[in-house]
Amino acid sequence: MDKFEKQMNFLTEAEKLKNIVRQSPLPFGRKENDVEHSWSLCLYAVVLSEYAEEGTDILKCLKMLLIHDMVEIYAGDTYLYDTEANKDREERELAAAERIFSPLGEQGAKLKGLWLEFEENKSRESRFANIMDRFQPVILNYLSEGSAWQEHGVNCRQVLEKGKEKVMKGHKNIVNYYLKIINEAVEKGWLEK
Repeated sequence: MDKFEKQMNFLTEAEKLKNIVRQSPLPFGRKENDVEHSWSLCLYAVVLSEYAEEGTDILKCLKMLLIHDMVEIYAGDTYLYDTEANKDREERELAAAERIFSPLGEQGAKLKGLWLEFEENKSRESRFANIMDRFQPVILNYLSEGSAWQEHGVNCRQVLEKGKEKVMKGHKNIVNYYLKIINEAVEKGWLEK
């Protein structure tokens, strides 16, 4: 199989990401899928790019955001607040990354490298991408009046704990907005104190 055929097989396989339904609710009554999530994060990153650390390569960040959930084609979506399912998430996702990216050879190794960089959350680009990945679902929960939080019995302490290493290390405007909508959700009874 030549390189082009391998690339087309990868792109065809990537279409399966549209079938991965997340727990994040959309404001109009259904749950978001992984492709919608990735697109939304890319839009957030473009619009909010001025709040990234100085020197952040936004194109690299966008590449990370486009592929960061591709492993879920094989590993499934693991809900952030599901302690049991998160125990083997890393192992499942590493195996899935190998399966999805390796058929592309050198190009796949580069994509897997971007995915690993996102997971490690150490570079400027991965930190900004991870901020977007943690920030956007909270906004969706707020816009849907806390439906997923209520469905899963998530409380304010849990949301803040999950945002501590990512969102809370972002630009003050993002942090302040994040805290504002969490506090409003608690006040409105959409998120348990």
